[in-house]
Amino acid sequence: MTSLLPLGTAPRPATGDDLSARLRDALGDAAGGQVHGLDQARIEANLDGADVHSLEIDLTGVAFVPVQGEAPEAPSWDPDVVSRDEAVLRTLRLDAHPLTAVDLPVDLAAELQGVLFAWVAGADGSVGAELVEPSEDAPVTGNARVAVSREGLAGTVRGLLTVALAGNGIQLTDFDLRIDQTGPRDAAIAIGASIKKGMFLSAKITATASAAVDDAMVLTVGDVQLSSGNPIVGALLGTMKGRVEEVAGRRIDLAGALPPGVRLSDVRLDVGDEIVLTAQLG
Repeated sequence: MTSLLPLGTAPRPATGDDLSARLRDALGDAAGGQVHGLDQARIEANLDGADVHSLEIDLTGVAFVPVQGEAPEAPSWDPDVVSRDEAVLRTLRLDAHPLTAVDLPVDLAAELQGVLFAWVAGADGSVGAELVEPSEDAPVTGNARVAVSREGLAGTVRGLLTVALAGNGIQLTDFDLRIDQTGPRDAAIAIGASIKKGMFLSAKITATASAAVDDAMVLTVGDVQLSSGNPIVGALLGTMKGRVEEVAGRRIDLAGALPPGVRLSDVRLDVGDEIVLTAQLG
């Protein structure tokens, strides 16, 4: 993914209102028709010389709707750079109460401090911003909170599974998703589904798994099981044993996947009517 964000023609934005308007246009172009309602989003920037003192983006009411087929590519910007002026975005605030991803309302609140970037000017008279990767000497700190309703998540998963199965001539006739909290960063997941193909094949399928994040911020997926009381479907699930075992042993180093200047210090999970994930950086 490119770290360059085009912001129109020179000169670079000199006021917060100008930067806000250019950011709205740039985000709209990057969305490639897959985002609706971006014109209603609130974008407010405050400049302090070359630095951006604060940037607040409120995406409440925005909807991300994937296009059918291959998604259009965002226009690329690869200028012949003639100048690069370093700056810092002191506070970035991102909110959505909520935005919609596919058909799932997602409540989002995030704040980052110390985001380095550079104002870039091209030989063709274009200007933009280039993100600078954080480092140990220039870390990014902040926090984030993402929440979805348990019922909404189940409905979205059911919808996606219905479409996937229909492509193979299989009808999903029943579906249930359970997520139970088993610790501050741990959860047990259980899915029960009933499927039907043609007039003669029907079955119930059960899938279970666990997920846990330890103090070193390593996510471990375990206890993955697939089963069915129908012997034909059970045999088909048995052929997937190798892939299931591979998933069951998966460990993902959440902290290690981040750049040196971004340190994940904590994550928390809260499961109730809402499923809430919070993360702390720094």
